[in-house]
Amino acid sequence: MVDINFKYAPLIEELEKIVPFEPELAIILGSGLGDFAEKVNVVKTISTDSLPGYPVSTVAGHKGKIHFAEYKNKKLLVFQGRIHFYEGYRISECIVPVHIAKKMGCKKILLTNAAGGINHEYEPGDLMLVQNFNSINIMKELSELVGLANIDQRNDLLDFPCKELNQKILEASFIEKVDLQKGLYWFVKGPSYETPSEIRMYSKLGGDAVGMSTVHEAYFAHVNKMKVCSISLITNKAAGYTSEKLSHQEVIEVANLAKEKLERLVKRFIMLL
Repeated sequence: MVDINFKYAPLIEELEKIVPFEPELAIILGSGLGDFAEKVNVVKTISTDSLPGYPVSTVAGHKGKIHFAEYKNKKLLVFQGRIHFYEGYRISECIVPVHIAKKMGCKKILLTNAAGGINHEYEPGDLMLVQNFNSINIMKELSELVGLANIDQRNDLLDFPCKELNQKILEASFIEKVDLQKGLYWFVKGPSYETPSEIRMYSKLGGDAVGMSTVHEAYFAHVNKMKVCSISLITNKAAGYTSEKLSHQEVIEVANLAKEKLERLVKRFIMLL
């Protein structure tokens, strides 16, 4: 099993030479949501290709930047782009941003993502507060993460996601008058979109939205004693709900239309911390 502390020690050492401050909140930005990094006061930007061993993101909408930023006196660590399992990486590589956040001192992490709407009441452009995760498609890989963290957390998922942070997001949505769905995020490995029959199964098992990220990041953060919360942007109806063909371009287009309300929500959430 990979020793993640050893493998990414050179990367962490490089970052520690140049970090301007210890951040309190990490934010990982999902597909089409990277522009949020430009809405806060960026103190220092680091290109991930300058860091030894950092996996390269190959997906459109993920720029490969790490920003140390400030907003309303809160110190942030913002990842503009993420690494996906379907790009051919191991789980131990996909959670590098979370590993960095932990090593930089972050106690809290907000994970955003673009997701397909399984719940029939959801429409493209809706935001969903993740109240629960389903990891049935990645159980073997999550076991690997427990080993990486050297922590036995198999039965400690009672506050996952963090109820305290979720309440702050709900308060932020009320203040900003942003409608917020609430539901279960279902993880699939990708890279292909789900079939209609798979979507029917996920729906019967309680899924409200489906995507190809976030769960392993959230789980690794949790077993490392970080408080975790997550917001999904519903970019499309899931397969079988519409005659339209699913595409990543649609994900980006809807994200661009809805990003303003997500930005307001996240900014207010930061102010409430």
